[in-house]
Amino acid sequence: MEKEKEKIDEENNKNEDSQDVADSKEDNEDQINSENNDENVESESEEEDTQETEEDPLREEIKTLKEEKIRVLAEMENLRKRFEREKIDSIKYGSVNFARDILSPGDNLERALSAINQEEEHPQSIKNLIEGLLMVKKELSTALEKNGITKIESLDKKFDPNLHQAMMEIENNDLDEGIVVQEIQTGYMMHDRLLRPAMVGVSKKPQKAAEVEPNKELKSDNEDSEKDPKNKKNS
Repeated sequence: MEKEKEKIDEENNKNEDSQDVADSKEDNEDQINSENNDENVESESEEEDTQETEEDPLREEIKTLKEEKIRVLAEMENLRKRFEREKIDSIKYGSVNFARDILSPGDNLERALSAINQEEEHPQSIKNLIEGLLMVKKELSTALEKNGITKIESLDKKFDPNLHQAMMEIENNDLDEGIVVQEIQTGYMMHDRLLRPAMVGVSKKPQKAAEVEPNKELKSDNEDSEKDPKNKKNS
């Protein structure tokens, strides 16, 4: 019985030793695997860091290219709009110099017609001439209006330095100061731009007698003192 018991104990000890060896082997394998996993994780993280480091300049370059593209597109759009405005302006105002040259013959035609006495009896040849001049004047006005050239209405309007050029002041007690009472030369607009200012006479209030008299008395006193030699000596 004792021998059998010892044999059983020996077998149990062997089994325990083999189990211990197996456990230690498994532990070693687990440790090796964990170390390998750690090394793999570290290598993967290092690779990711390296990849991110390499991608950073590329991202910056892509961002810069996008910004440059947006800026170039904005500049091209501004250029397109400016060219469109210049094209429209060239169509609308391209004949400014020619229009100014045309106004001078029109002024002469106006002067010729205004010099004719309408109440005087004229022979038929002169009447025909007047009718011809009036037709030319009407056709000229129509041609100017077709090209966007219109007269500036000045009479009885408030003086506007943007539209009028004051040539004289005319005393008028019935009107406020700065009212256009005479038009010496007609002004014109071309669309929304000033082609030629109107030359006008502007109203002003007459000087009051109370303001004039003291100046006259002072002037007469000075003249008397200059004429009297005694006053000169006393002074």
